[in-house]
Amino acid sequence: MSRAGIGWDAHAFGGPGPLRLGGVSIPSDNRLAGHSDADALAHAVCDALLGAAGLDDLGALFPDDDPDLKDIDSMILLARVGAMISPRFRIINIDSVVIAQTPRLAPYLKEMRRNMARALGIGADRVNVKATSPEGLGALGRAEGIAAQAVALLEEI
Repeated sequence: MSRAGIGWDAHAFGGPGPLRLGGVSIPSDNRLAGHSDADALAHAVCDALLGAAGLDDLGALFPDDDPDLKDIDSMILLARVGAMISPRFRIINIDSVVIAQTPRLAPYLKEMRRNMARALGIGADRVNVKATSPEGLGALGRAEGIAAQAVALLEEI
């Protein structure tokens, strides 16, 4: 049996520091604000996988008031999610999109795919990452932050 899940996440920009998406450090004047490294892409993928597996969401499993998770690399969270679902499910594929006015993400998409696939122990051909611009619309269009959406398809083992 196959199961699909969807994930969505957004983080506001929060001042100077490294911008992390899909486990890639991207040159930027702003980092995303959050308890962890605020990797909105990795968080959306985590929630898509957890949803497909019928588990609680990322915030319930890894709460933002846990001091052990402060500034944690989201690739570690993604690997933990992969370990949670792997006894019962095989990842068929993940498709994701990052919505950002700035910075331009095209040069980093392949590395994001590889990083997330490595964290999950699957081939990069099973992970897709795209980027799009909100074309100046809304908070994302005003470059106040970045959002990401993901869909995951799992197969019960």
